[in-house]
Amino acid sequence: MANQQQLMAVFSFLLLLALASTSVAADEENSYAETKIDVAVEGTVYCQGCTHHGTWSLADAKPIPGAKVSIICKDYKNRVSFYKVCTTDKEGYFYEALQGFTLKHIILDHPLHGCTVHPVSSSLPNCRLVTNVNYGLDGAPFRYEDKRLFGTNYEVVVYTAGPLAFRPAHCPPKSHY
Repeated sequence: MANQQQLMAVFSFLLLLALASTSVAADEENSYAETKIDVAVEGTVYCQGCTHHGTWSLADAKPIPGAKVSIICKDYKNRVSFYKVCTTDKEGYFYEALQGFTLKHIILDHPLHGCTVHPVSSSLPNCRLVTNVNYGLDGAPFRYEDKRLFGTNYEVVVYTAGPLAFRPAHCPPKSHY
């Protein structure tokens, strides 16, 4: 009888241990499944001075508050899958979460492959021509610089694009002597 009680106690202990480990594994699986990963892009928009127009130099460039940039993502079939326009802050900086951006194909639709940022408009009346600094004319590609933001069950992968620039329409001719 004592052996039967001991056997029953050992069996009960093993059953409880199995249930406890299953519960812990399920909790861990749920916590991973609930973590939401979003994508964001950041960058800065400048007014390039006349002394450097025609180059990619941003020496002496001034940030443009209120400039507008567009974010365009295309899928692997070259169809627009995401589009948004955002505005820079007083330091010419923009940060925009890509709310609604989805990866239909995990490799081919990746933001590094299909997303670009385009300068749209400048708030400065004397600095409105788009330059090709960082391929602004065709769209500055996203760059991954290992920047992530974490919260409770939340993660944001932040990409960078640019810097982008506008320039004045009229610059005095350069003198070469």
